[in-house]
Amino acid sequence: MQVIFHCGAHGTEEDRLLKTLLRNTDRFRKHGTVVPGPSKYRYLLKDCMAALQQGSATAESRDVLWDAILEEEQADRVLLSNAHFFGSQRQSIEDNQFYPEAESRLMALQQLFAQDQLELFIGLRNPATMLPVLLENAHPNRKTEVLDQLDPYQLRWSDLLKRLRNAAPKIPITVWCFEDMPLIWGQIIRDISGLEMNERLDGGMDMLAAIMSREGMQRLRHYLGQHPEMSEMHRRRVFAAFLDKYAREEELEEEIDLPGWTEAMVETITEFYEEDIDQVQHIPGVTLIAP
Repeated sequence: MQVIFHCGAHGTEEDRLLKTLLRNTDRFRKHGTVVPGPSKYRYLLKDCMAALQQGSATAESRDVLWDAILEEEQADRVLLSNAHFFGSQRQSIEDNQFYPEAESRLMALQQLFAQDQLELFIGLRNPATMLPVLLENAHPNRKTEVLDQLDPYQLRWSDLLKRLRNAAPKIPITVWCFEDMPLIWGQIIRDISGLEMNERLDGGMDMLAAIMSREGMQRLRHYLGQHPEMSEMHRRRVFAAFLDKYAREEELEEEIDLPGWTEAMVETITEFYEEDIDQVQHIPGVTLIAP
C-alpha cells in the first residue's frame, strides 16, 4: 500500500489543503485512494512514534494501526496530513535548522509502515514570513528566546531535505513553495492523491479564490469554460494574468513584525530562500512542483 505523508510550513494553507482533500474523498475512493479524517490518526501516530523510542514495531502493531485508521475500508493509497509530523510549532526551528527531529520521526514512520511504500509531500516557505506565523501566539519571553538564539540567515530547506534523503534514501519527496500555491494548487492535490492531470477535481482553485476578487473569479471561470482544452501550463499563465489584475492586495501583503527585524534583513533572508530553492531542485530524489 502507498502511504502519503503531507506536512509543511505552518499556516492556514495546511488546513485548506486537508479540506480540499476531504472534499474529494468520493472521487479519490474510486481510484483506491482513501483520505481518513485526521482525528483517526494524528494522536495515534504520535503515540506510536513515541513508543518506538522505547522499543520496536511489530507486524501486528502495523495491522492494529491500519485497523484503527481505515476501519476495515480497503485502500491502495492512503493520504495522511499533519503539519506536525516532524515536530510541533515549538520544535519546528532549533539550532538554526528546520525540524531537528525530522530524521528520527521519519525513521519511526518507516519502521511502523515497513511493509508499505512511503512518500513525503512537504510545503516550503520563506523563513521571513514563516517565523512570524510560528511565533504569532508564543509568549513574549518565548519569542525573545527564539529570536535571540536564531540566526535566520542560516535557515535552509535544502539542509532538511538532504537530511531526510540520507535518513531514508528510498522515500520519494515532493515539495513546493507556499508562495506558488495559488498557481499550482490543482497539481499539488492531484500529485498527492494520484489523480491524472486531466481528471476533474473539486476545489482546484480554492487558493485562487482566497486571494482574488469575486469579479476576477467569475471572469476566470467564464474564460476557462470557453477554453476547456487548455493545457496545465497554459492554465497557470492564465491564473497569473488574472491574479495580476484581480488579486486582493490585502490578501497578498504579509506583515512581518518581529523585534529587531528590518526591511533590509527581510530582503536578504528572502534572497537566501530563493537561492536555497534553486539548490532544492538539484537534490536527488526530490521533486519540486513549480509554476
